[in-house]
Amino acid sequence: MELMFTDFQIGIFSIFSILILIYSGMHVAIALTLTSFVGVWLIRGNWTIATKMLSLAAADSISKYIFGVVPLFVLMGLLVSVSDIGKDMFDVANRAFKRIRGGLGVATVAANAVFAAVTGISIASAAVFTKVAVPEMMRLGYTPRFSVGVVTGSSVLGMLIPPSLLLILFGVLTETSIGDLFTAGILPGLLLSACFIIYIVFVAYHFPKTVMEADVGVQQETETKMGPITALWKLAPITALIFLVLGGIYAGWFTPTESGAVGALGALLIALGKKRLSRSKLWQVLTETGHVTVSVLFLIISANMYGRMLALSGVTQFLGSWIGESGLGMYPLIAIYIIVVLAMGTILDSSSILMIIVPLVYPVMIAMEFNLIWFGIVTVIAVEVGLITPPLGIAAYVVKSTLDDQRIGLNDVFRGAFPFVCIMVAVLILIVLFPRISLILI
Repeated sequence: MELMFTDFQIGIFSIFSILILIYSGMHVAIALTLTSFVGVWLIRGNWTIATKMLSLAAADSISKYIFGVVPLFVLMGLLVSVSDIGKDMFDVANRAFKRIRGGLGVATVAANAVFAAVTGISIASAAVFTKVAVPEMMRLGYTPRFSVGVVTGSSVLGMLIPPSLLLILFGVLTETSIGDLFTAGILPGLLLSACFIIYIVFVAYHFPKTVMEADVGVQQETETKMGPITALWKLAPITALIFLVLGGIYAGWFTPTESGAVGALGALLIALGKKRLSRSKLWQVLTETGHVTVSVLFLIISANMYGRMLALSGVTQFLGSWIGESGLGMYPLIAIYIIVVLAMGTILDSSSILMIIVPLVYPVMIAMEFNLIWFGIVTVIAVEVGLITPPLGIAAYVVKSTLDDQRIGLNDVFRGAFPFVCIMVAVLILIVLFPRISLILI
């Protein structure tokens, strides 16, 4: 068939078409698949070739053993969410920080960081700690905006501190070691947690009215009465699970997929031991695991199709040549990339951003010899900012819907989370300027 456009123009139009379709309400995976199919059809001028190429892409995308890691880690995260481990972590952290002004906020961040080490899903963290931390903080005099802001902001730790679903997806898309990505996420995750805690303590002492509606003091902030034996008993399950999952990977006992299976079994035993898993809850967990897994794998298949179509159109080759000839150094290029990802975060969810942007820039990063481990951490942090920025900000919507308190509007959630967005951007800049922060443990 006679084409009015060149292959390159078709590739460029496809990028804008995807954004338009998504913004119009079409599911991201469907938009990627449809645009990729039509793009290949127009480039090759043959319906049959387009069908065969994309069917092969679908078959090749998720045929590898490593993809078993997706449902296993999702299952582990959901089992942990229903087993009350999040509440246990909050209780222990609450006891540890009760003598610090703003201690409940610090406890929320600390508990979220530990909880992130066994879930890997930010949305799960947001839902759990909205139920556990926000009511307790508001009861003891913390402002509603600060309470929801702390939970929303610290929930992003779930996608950075390993195991992380986003790091798994990045590893799959770029064929990068998931174990190395997990290792690289440890220090940035701890740094981000420390920065959140420093901010909370600083404003609690110097701007107390932004944190507490009344001066509740230090000793009276919590009524938690817990002995050291009880605290250790509450910590034991999650400590054992972290040791099994992450320790097993780093020690070389398990592959990431095997560690996901061990973690899922451990989470199941914990949930059964705590008597938090009825038949109906188990069925709900299994069903939700299936939904999340299918959604993620569908995105991976569509991203693979999209990447092949872009390569066929010559867009990725053009980008590599243009960047090489433009003389742009690493920092200007990374700055442009981060700005684009942050902008996409205002209208798309985190997984969708990865599926769209990574196939486009991955060949360019390879050509410029970027360290993909470091680049993966930078990407995940930039993507995670979108979880708490308007207008989409999925984590903010989860907090608002889970809390179900008419006194707190969505605007309060976004405003409360804004300081944490600024901290994330600052940490992101640090990691860009000092890559060793993410690579020193590898």
